[in-house]
Amino acid sequence: MTKLQEDLHHILNSAINSVKPARLIQSSVMLEGNFLLVNNYKINLDLYNRVFVLGTGKASAFMALEIEKILGTKITDGIISTKYDHSAPCKRIKIIECGHPVIDENSLRAGSEIIQLAMKADENDLVISLLSGGGSALLEKLPDEIALSDIQALFNILLKCGANIEEMNIVRRHLSNIKGGKLAEAIYPAACVSLILSDVINDPLEAIAGGVTSPDPSTFNDALNILLKYKIKDSIPAKVLSYILNGAAGYIPETIKPGNKIFGKTSNIILGSNKEALLKAKEKAIALGYNVHVYSDNIQGEAKEVGKFSAEFAKKIFYEGKPISQPACVLIGGETTVTIKGNGKGGRNQELVLSALMEMTDSEFDYIIASCATDGTDGPTDAAGAMINREIANKTIELNLSPQLFLDNNDSYNFFKKVDGLIKTGPTGTNVMDIVVILVSVKPKP
Repeated sequence: MTKLQEDLHHILNSAINSVKPARLIQSSVMLEGNFLLVNNYKINLDLYNRVFVLGTGKASAFMALEIEKILGTKITDGIISTKYDHSAPCKRIKIIECGHPVIDENSLRAGSEIIQLAMKADENDLVISLLSGGGSALLEKLPDEIALSDIQALFNILLKCGANIEEMNIVRRHLSNIKGGKLAEAIYPAACVSLILSDVINDPLEAIAGGVTSPDPSTFNDALNILLKYKIKDSIPAKVLSYILNGAAGYIPETIKPGNKIFGKTSNIILGSNKEALLKAKEKAIALGYNVHVYSDNIQGEAKEVGKFSAEFAKKIFYEGKPISQPACVLIGGETTVTIKGNGKGGRNQELVLSALMEMTDSEFDYIIASCATDGTDGPTDAAGAMINREIANKTIELNLSPQLFLDNNDSYNFFKKVDGLIKTGPTGTNVMDIVVILVSVKPKP
């Protein structure tokens, strides 16, 4: 492992560890007597007869484990839905593992059980909701008109068409009886405090984990316009289209909107996001001796284009010393998308880095460009992302590989498997979108 690779490892680990549920909850939530303290919130548990814990997301099981450590026997009952292999050894809170990114039967089972438990809470009870990224697929209660197979087909189409996560979430919320504030509706009149780990750019509450406990400003018309934008209106299941059209015409009730009395008894608190992860990555890079530039925590767009941009950034640093001098570390946070045209295997982070490689094959300096999903899973693969450097660029030439052919087939995983460029972390227990790291070494003396 080269010095740059070691540094990359330390920087990524620092970022991911900083937003793991154990650290976030231990630093933000505590019990003093019968008062539960959450940042600036002070909750008197003596005011409530029962405490329920509900939640969903890739990190929610580990969030639940930490809440159990704090509240223990004060918890009356609880149910959490999370992704397969993302469970935690909770004792008082039931964990249901479900499909992601496309919902499955367990997602529906979790939705039904969580709604039932929420409706048991009355005005003398407290519900603690634990939400993190991935919840949109991991928790669902469908309208009677919509079948699971219809939703699965729809979201496979959405995933391939290039729709960004915000757009997919809008459509999801309007095909659900639990998203868009509807879990908060089921919890009411009980008090609800949601502790949230954000995986969405700029942290809009309605977009995190389906916005199950927050007001939804979007409408059925917005969902319909997304189908029109990507020209998929005529290819989605007929019952799904009919439901959205009926909603847009006013025949189906909207999601729960801002100003509803329900939210007078609901508090949504963000405990962690991509910003915190980038801050810790910056601190680690500085400690390792790098000049650091945090370019953005809200990058989005086509992964291939962000990859090209990342490569040009590395070259500009080396040849022009801008915007920072070497040794340099550039950090970028956010979440890109991929318009799938081939039938290969890969994910947005791997595709981003493969695109960057095409701009770096003749580079004469030491660098690393890496992109990593903080949850440890990039697309339908066992890799968190990928990295490139001069060695990988040279190996590409030696093996006579064509990055363009792999890119055209959306087959970045198999490319990086051949050149040993995959980053594998396993499930991390957290989820705050993606991190791109660009490292440029010191220019050698003449």
